[in-house]
Amino acid sequence: MEKRVVCTWWHAGTYIHSAVTCPYSSSLHYYNFSPISPEYIAPPFPIFQFLFLFFSSLLFSAGMDVRRRPPKPSHRNHHLQHPQRSSSAAIHRSPSPAPKASDALPLPLYLTNGIFFTLFFSVAYYLLHRWRDKIRSSTPLHVVTLSELAAILSLIASFIYLLGFFGIDFVQSFIARASHDAWDIEDEDETRFLLNEDRRLAPCSAVLDSSISTSVSTFMDPPVPLPSQDDEDLVKSVVSGDIPSYSLESRLGDCYRAASIRREAVQRLTGRSLTGLPLDGFDYQSILGQCCEMPIGYVQIPVGIAGPLLLNGCEYSVPMATTEGCLVASTNRGCKAIYASGGATSVLFRDGMTRAPVVKFPTASRASELLFFLEEPANFDTLAVVFNKSSRFARLQKIQCSLAGRNLYIRFSCGTGDAMGMNMVSKGVQNVLEFLQDEFPDMEVGGISGNFCSDKKPAAVNWIQGRGKSVVCEAMIFGEVVEKVLKTSVSALVELNMIKNLTGSAIAGALGGFNAHAANIVSAIFIATGQDPAQNIESSHCITMMEAINDGKDLHISVTMPCIEVGTVGGGTQLASQSACLNLLGVKGACRESPASNSRLLAAIVAGSVLAGELSLMSAIASGQLVKSHMKYNRSIRDMSMVTS
Repeated sequence: MEKRVVCTWWHAGTYIHSAVTCPYSSSLHYYNFSPISPEYIAPPFPIFQFLFLFFSSLLFSAGMDVRRRPPKPSHRNHHLQHPQRSSSAAIHRSPSPAPKASDALPLPLYLTNGIFFTLFFSVAYYLLHRWRDKIRSSTPLHVVTLSELAAILSLIASFIYLLGFFGIDFVQSFIARASHDAWDIEDEDETRFLLNEDRRLAPCSAVLDSSISTSVSTFMDPPVPLPSQDDEDLVKSVVSGDIPSYSLESRLGDCYRAASIRREAVQRLTGRSLTGLPLDGFDYQSILGQCCEMPIGYVQIPVGIAGPLLLNGCEYSVPMATTEGCLVASTNRGCKAIYASGGATSVLFRDGMTRAPVVKFPTASRASELLFFLEEPANFDTLAVVFNKSSRFARLQKIQCSLAGRNLYIRFSCGTGDAMGMNMVSKGVQNVLEFLQDEFPDMEVGGISGNFCSDKKPAAVNWIQGRGKSVVCEAMIFGEVVEKVLKTSVSALVELNMIKNLTGSAIAGALGGFNAHAANIVSAIFIATGQDPAQNIESSHCITMMEAINDGKDLHISVTMPCIEVGTVGGGTQLASQSACLNLLGVKGACRESPASNSRLLAAIVAGSVLAGELSLMSAIASGQLVKSHMKYNRSIRDMSMVTS
């Protein structure tokens, strides 16, 4: 209920009108002071007016403060959890009080407002009174006394404050981003959470079985309190389809809250529990617009360390994210054998990311004209200038064409600095296609990618010509190390490599798969360092070679990998965990002194780790220890059969 107090004063034909709001009554009251005659110099009842202004201002500011404070949320029933049921993933959090613009004021907000309201109207009244006297005495208005100057400055200062006061709500709502209602920003005890499983409304007959053994449940999420009414309404709106799930982040401005609401909506729609999939402990703002859409949690993958890997005279501790037992241990054993033999050496012999659009012409002869145009050396420099405008790191290296009827496939290869470079090369290709459109107006672009690249698919063009970083890594392993560390012999390794990695892969019709398990190591390092896991397909192209040297006493082993597609900037490399793994290797971010150095070093480390993994696995197979080691280290002793979803 509000009460409005309206005050009116008359001064020589001019009046001041003030309205004050009181939150205790709905009646409207007017206080009118009789107009005074111009002959009367002193204001009527100045003390009364001053006191009235001051207390009216206090009522107004107090009313504003009360309206700004929402009722405290009820906490009843927060601990009424069913003892036999586990709750949905915890999304309860207790944020610190939201910062408010009024916190900077030395006095309480209502008192400060009262002072400035009173100051503003008092000095305005005083100045009007003084100007009336000057007009009567024919004194120029621009001639002011010290008291009048102070009054003018006070009027300006109080006006600026009052103007800013009405913008405080906007500032606070912008900082807090806690509610659609601008008056709810001072709720310091606000919590956001979702319904536990007891409150779920499954759309089908599926029963949510959440019974978990005591030993396992200690690793799961704790019980969750009941949700706030706002979150409950949003969950129902998402389930009913009134609010699209993908729009929650933009609507709420809170990525964590959006993920928690989406998570509960998914559980209700599917009738399946997400218990065990963590929600807390992740920065969802960091993935917005770049890594993942519509998140509902994150998957935990343990990260192990293999090494030190002695490569090109430097030691590296290699992070590997995997759920396969024995993988890190096996790679670590390979690193030990390499270290004991003096280390490995790697060479990067090619570096260029590719993108191959497909264009179509009315006739095959017309398509061949563009082919000849692109293969003309004189035209390459012009196209390179157009291509390189896309980025200060993009440098066009070569163009390769392949004709299929009226369709022409154009494979562009370029350097991309420390970025993996798919977006960079695509942007450059777009620039070139727009340029060619002017020269060949009948050219129709079929697609920015025509699969002649070839990305995320096994392809002979990548195996033969390379894509990304092409690296060869080699090491000489002493015969004594082969026997004591790897528990096998040089001759056994050479023979096994011949009949398995070379002959066996050829019989299988392998494409770039002339190795034991290069994909294992590549995938583990890719996930740990924020690379694109799908590019493991071509990045794992590898041929492993083993030869006996020094009269058969020692072993020479090498891996040749023509398509390692890695970067140290962009994409998942910017996430905290992945960035930490890159930092462990000393390749975090871009190298300012020598662009592309970090990404090339990362590719070399990948190849060196593959070398260690190949050496250890082949030794385990040659010595007949593969099955035994997996039975010992790759078998879970915990009974997880009771954990169902």
